[in-house]
Amino acid sequence: MTRFAILFFALSLCAHAATEADVIVYGATPGGFCAAIAAAREGASVILLEPTAHVGGVNTGGLCFSDSNQTVRSTVLGLFDEWHSRVEKDYQRRGVELPYKVSEKDHKHWTYEPHVAAKITKEMLDEAGVKVLTKRVLKSVIKDGAHITKLTTSEGDFAAKVFIDGTYEGDFMAAAGVNWTIGREGRKEFGESLAGKQYPKAKMAISGLGTDGKPLPLVTTTDAGPDEAGDKNVMVYSFRLCVTKDPANRVPFPKPANYDPARFEVVRHYFAQEKRPHQLWDLYPLPGNKFDANNGIGKQFSMGLVGACNGWSEADEAGRAKIWEAHKQYTLEMHHFLSTDPAVPVAIREEYAQIGLCRDEFPEYGHWSPQLYVREGRRMIGEYVVSQKDIMDEPKKDDAIVVSSFPIDSHDCQRVGTGEMVVNEGTIMPVRIPGRRHGYAYHIPYRAITPKAAECSNLLVPVALSCTHVGISSIRVEPTWMILGQSAGIAAAMSAKQNLAVQKLPYPALRERLLAQKQVLDLPVLADLPPEPKGAVNIDPKTLPGIVLDDKQAELKGEWSHSSGFKPHIGTGYLHDDKRGDGQSIAIFRFKAPKRGKYDLRMAYSAHETRATKVPVTIESGGRKTEIKVDQTQPLPAGEAFRSIGTVELDAGSETKITVSNTGTDGFVILDALQLNPAKD
Repeated sequence: MTRFAILFFALSLCAHAATEADVIVYGATPGGFCAAIAAAREGASVILLEPTAHVGGVNTGGLCFSDSNQTVRSTVLGLFDEWHSRVEKDYQRRGVELPYKVSEKDHKHWTYEPHVAAKITKEMLDEAGVKVLTKRVLKSVIKDGAHITKLTTSEGDFAAKVFIDGTYEGDFMAAAGVNWTIGREGRKEFGESLAGKQYPKAKMAISGLGTDGKPLPLVTTTDAGPDEAGDKNVMVYSFRLCVTKDPANRVPFPKPANYDPARFEVVRHYFAQEKRPHQLWDLYPLPGNKFDANNGIGKQFSMGLVGACNGWSEADEAGRAKIWEAHKQYTLEMHHFLSTDPAVPVAIREEYAQIGLCRDEFPEYGHWSPQLYVREGRRMIGEYVVSQKDIMDEPKKDDAIVVSSFPIDSHDCQRVGTGEMVVNEGTIMPVRIPGRRHGYAYHIPYRAITPKAAECSNLLVPVALSCTHVGISSIRVEPTWMILGQSAGIAAAMSAKQNLAVQKLPYPALRERLLAQKQVLDLPVLADLPPEPKGAVNIDPKTLPGIVLDDKQAELKGEWSHSSGFKPHIGTGYLHDDKRGDGQSIAIFRFKAPKRGKYDLRMAYSAHETRATKVPVTIESGGRKTEIKVDQTQPLPAGEAFRSIGTVELDAGSETKITVSNTGTDGFVILDALQLNPAKD
């Protein structure tokens, strides 16, 4: 072999040799970059690979309104707390006063701008010595038995002792042959009451079908399937756009190509029947006179393109690009519709016309967020599956790596339409500890981020971890994912140093290092709630004098939603009509008065400015009919659970019928309880 041939052969070997590190993290989400920083701080050499050009996931891609305000903030420390402290200091150095202090673990909103988040993220990665490589799309994973030896990307091969999947979608663990699931479990599978189909939002009394009998655009199905059953639907994705009304920084929304006004026909139906129309996007105030625009979990139509995210996780690069563009097109079209269509109320049109993108954010992407908000992707089937019981009933674990306390909540999964109604399905409204502003505090065990040992021995999965759909509905926020990533990075560095399978890493040693990196692992001891005013909470109807008619005794027609958020209330809660005012929500009470005479009719309700001012109440007794209109914005007498609404005459022995409805009402109709006491002369 000639000298030239030998040299060429040697160079070829070098060109195809894998780049090596102790730990390789694939996916630069907040969970991924925290894993990389934590591993590097433990002395490991670390490479962070990202398939796109964007580092930081939604934390640097538009989500600028920290979800930690709904957690027990004293437990979300470590890198999450450090990251926010650095954001705060960056603003302080520039003389910008923020409306919060990271040192105060209250429930204020922690906010920031995307470019500041990106700056802090880069600084922390650089300081830790993490090698960050973007545009490295995963092609394959090579294993020797259960041991990963190498991953191949679009731009080279990489080898490590331990690997971490930091993607929202679970791409690496799927390529490594680890078992996973996607979608929603049925209620019986893990005994979860919040599994299966969920209908907390009111049915809209509008048609979801076109003149051809087919579902209108934005309606995903005419049949949601059995209530108890699971399915493959994933909660809605959307963008977290950074927008502004400031003319000096506002860039107009691009006009959507091929805009089709027919796409929003079902939204026109909605506005035509909505008595109190409101903004369809959630707009959270940010520094710099900006807003974080988000999908509204409680809204009927919003930024999320319901149903379009199904298939994202399983798709290849081209498939995801197509889904990404579909979400962008929908968002552009919806803004155009909301700012121009005559069916939209004038005040709403005018507000959306003022909203534009921010000139000083994402200039390399035309000021549009490069990150789609992937709320839920694949979920590993690992050594332990976190489910509803682990959150609400059995929170303590012996191998805890994070304390999570975000409420269980899921955005819409599908939109059902028939000729008579449209209803969003899949929403789990935030499940909090009663009386508190955060969810249930619980441990996530180390076993939930480790694959089964027979499947893979040197991989950790802190983002697409092992849990149910109900579980991920609480876990799925960046504070939790960042701390999970930090825990995975520490565990990976320790496993690499000791040449141990990740499942064999001794937990006491891991716990010591987690605490050294300023994590909190003990469940919080919550302060006692202040005592409620006398008679304010869950008043037992049996303890009250006179004739008491609780909402549970009513014969209901139409749609009513249950709640217990406002107090006082009688029994276990109350019903409301979602302020539809369509005359379809009717409650009928039937009873016999013990004796003939005049009675003081009293109503229990939670007074508020959003309540209806003319709730129709009809009393029929002994051939007499009395009609009363009740203003539920009027406060109750101090210290009382009922307000007198009129005097009625009742017959003895014969049936009395009281009807409450939402006919022609202009706000929420509250159905809690009625009380009748003999009137005083």
